[in-house]
Amino acid sequence: MITVTEATASAGALQHLSDEGVSIWLDDLSRKRISTGNLAGLVASKNVVGVTTNPSIFQAAIGSGEGYEEQLADLAVRGVTVDEAVRMMTTQDVRAAADVLRPVYDATEGRDGRVSIEVDPRLAHHTAATVAEAKQLAWLVDRPNVMIKIPATEAGLPAITAVIAQGISVNVTLIFSLERYREVMAAYLAGLEQAAAKGLDLSTIHSVASFFVSRVDAEIDKRLTVLGTDEALALKGKAALANARLAYEAYEQVFAGDRWTALAGAKANKQRPLWASTGVKDPAYKDTLYVDELVAPGTVNTMPEGTLNATADHGDIHGDTVTGGYAQARADLAAVEKLGISYDEVVGKLEDEGVAKFETAWQELLDAVAKSLDSKGVEA
Repeated sequence: MITVTEATASAGALQHLSDEGVSIWLDDLSRKRISTGNLAGLVASKNVVGVTTNPSIFQAAIGSGEGYEEQLADLAVRGVTVDEAVRMMTTQDVRAAADVLRPVYDATEGRDGRVSIEVDPRLAHHTAATVAEAKQLAWLVDRPNVMIKIPATEAGLPAITAVIAQGISVNVTLIFSLERYREVMAAYLAGLEQAAAKGLDLSTIHSVASFFVSRVDAEIDKRLTVLGTDEALALKGKAALANARLAYEAYEQVFAGDRWTALAGAKANKQRPLWASTGVKDPAYKDTLYVDELVAPGTVNTMPEGTLNATADHGDIHGDTVTGGYAQARADLAAVEKLGISYDEVVGKLEDEGVAKFETAWQELLDAVAKSLDSKGVEA
């Protein structure tokens, strides 16, 4: 049972984060979380103003079967394909979560109250199919506060532009490199320009750019450990924060330029940086590292529940921890490069692995659903 003192402390840390201009989104969703009122409770008591999902999250939720038995039975009787069954279940969860968050969406004029759902990860390298899937998902969920997640692959970039041009809000995911992040922002601006040319209301189109954090440290720290020198070991835990801080610098630059100024005059919304993968991978690091040290106005931090609870309990939110650190960030990444660790090679590897991990999770989800449908006596 949570005491009054604990509740006050929780509200204090999370409220401070919100007051600094950081939107807190939950990086998780399941039917049980919705049906038990847990999600509504997090919105009410822990400043959660959005939800993100991904194939791994759905694989964990639906793969367990808990809360999905009745729908699975109905789908089996109808004889639907496995792919259709998965989309019916995932979009139902996102629709229900969007309804829980609708008051937040209304209160923030569309800025928050968002629920994200990802295009089929098997389409990550197919532009036209990604666009078609994004349009279909927006139609299936049929809620104004849905965001369609599109990976920031080379094929994903023109898809981002095309989907934004349709007036559909987008969460761009799997961004690891500063160069790719600039390409993502350019794709977003191009989409807004096309939407404006069609006469669409730009004020209704929103986007976030999910810049991944902890995986950068996990990969670079591994290489620093292999080097094993004092100089190398001293750089552990610094690359991910440096990378993210320089991403925010790029965001400030792009959304202060002439191209943006013209769109802002048409009431367009900035594409906010979203810090993703903010649960620490190394137990040696403080469990709120990627929250405490990435506080900046106009950002989103999407946290797994463990990180959310840790921040509520002992987060150290002490103002902007990003904009004053650009010079040090550049120095830290340069020091890593000087040791022979290639930034370009690392971020390229992480993007490839990110897509592959989601493809694997999606296939595991399809396999689990196929087994459930088959167990009910209907050919999957």
